[in-house]
Amino acid sequence: MGESFELTGPLADRDSWTAAEWCSIEGALDLIGTRSAMTLLREAFYGATRFDDLVRRAGVTPAVGSQRLRQMVDNGLLDREPYQEPGQRTRHAYTITQLGLEIFPIITALAHLGDRLPSERDKRVLLTHAGCGQPITTEVRCTHGHAVKPSETVVSVVDSSTFATDPPADQKPPST
Repeated sequence: MGESFELTGPLADRDSWTAAEWCSIEGALDLIGTRSAMTLLREAFYGATRFDDLVRRAGVTPAVGSQRLRQMVDNGLLDREPYQEPGQRTRHAYTITQLGLEIFPIITALAHLGDRLPSERDKRVLLTHAGCGQPITTEVRCTHGHAVKPSETVVSVVDSSTFATDPPADQKPPST
């Protein structure tokens, strides 16, 4: 099929290196690569904000939920704000941050993949655009707006101190 990345520079000799120490994907997976983290994020995207609701709806224990939510707050994916019901102790609500919104394409891709996998379930999740009612798709684009396949992706090593976290305004994809 030929749908793999093109490795350049020192990465071209695949047997001479391992990404275990510096891989961005591994760093992200350390944070969101568990079922509990992803189901908590799913519930946050579904609108749950309160700890008890997040934990119950994600199907995780309070201890696991507390640990995962703390990690996501500490890493900037979620904000934690105190609230208090009359006569109750102070609790916290969790909301998705701007950085956390970068997980939206991952959530939509996982929903789409889950719907395409063999399953005994008789119901599926359908994500649609509120503006037009059409199903949402997930695709990778460069900052100039071109759709990019894995075989059109070039992987190179860059110094993290010069890595731009946001593309320049003139290189951001067009908003649709």
